[in-house]
Amino acid sequence: MGEPKTAGNSRKRELRRTVLAVRRTLPPDDRQAAAEELARRVLALDELAAARTVAAYVSVGTEPGTGPLLRALDERGARVLLPVLQADNDLDWAPYEGPDALAPVGRGLREPTGPRLGPEAVIEADAVLLPGLAVDRRGLRLGRGAGCYDRVLARLAASGAHPACAVLLYDGEVVDHIDGEAHDRLVRTAVTPAGVHRLGEE
Repeated sequence: MGEPKTAGNSRKRELRRTVLAVRRTLPPDDRQAAAEELARRVLALDELAAARTVAAYVSVGTEPGTGPLLRALDERGARVLLPVLQADNDLDWAPYEGPDALAPVGRGLREPTGPRLGPEAVIEADAVLLPGLAVDRRGLRLGRGAGCYDRVLARLAASGAHPACAVLLYDGEVVDHIDGEAHDRLVRTAVTPAGVHRLGEE
């Protein structure tokens, strides 16, 4: 069952198309430089200084790269959890055990080959790093439309867990307004190569 056809959904689809089109124009060298600067910004967050368990993700295609960040978190000694996409678009989790322990699973995705820990494993995280296409200044995040991370944020809220949550984006992807829906969950931080945005405060 797809999204109902509303003006808000139409605007979301258009924003998704626009962001993805811009991302496709970024040269590989620029994407690599952005990934390294993004890692530096994330690692400097106060919320991650004492984080023992971090839920992160493996970037796909032209997404802001997470390779340098995953390596740095691992070197820091953090336990890193990575998502495993399930058939119903919910996310299972498995430990990051290095780049050689990531396997291609189709659609450009790479997933950890280690033991599956279950969808509830994310509740143990001290920090959760989320992908996105854009976020607005209230903290409403635009994903790709499958709802995977809306479920993660709902699961955290239902459990009473309050990890630091940050969406990782390119510069220019923090926008003034995104149309919201009932299931949307707000995030309070966005990190781009140029800086950290505290949302709901700007």
